[in-house]
Amino acid sequence: MATDSTLLALLVCPVTRTRLIYDEKAQELISDVAGLAYPIRNGIPIMLVTEARTLSESEK
Repeated sequence: MATDSTLLALLVCPVTRTRLIYDEKAQELISDVAGLAYPIRNGIPIMLVTEARTLSESEK
């Protein structure tokens, strides 16, 4: 399922309120500032901190 690029452009990190980077291959939205990756499941961004994974040092 494709993710709407217009929607992605409007989303911000719920923790820092900064822009997110779309990782199409991993199907994640990355917040460099917060060090979190929010998953995209079935084309729907899951913007819950409890669902986000913490980025490793090499990913930051």
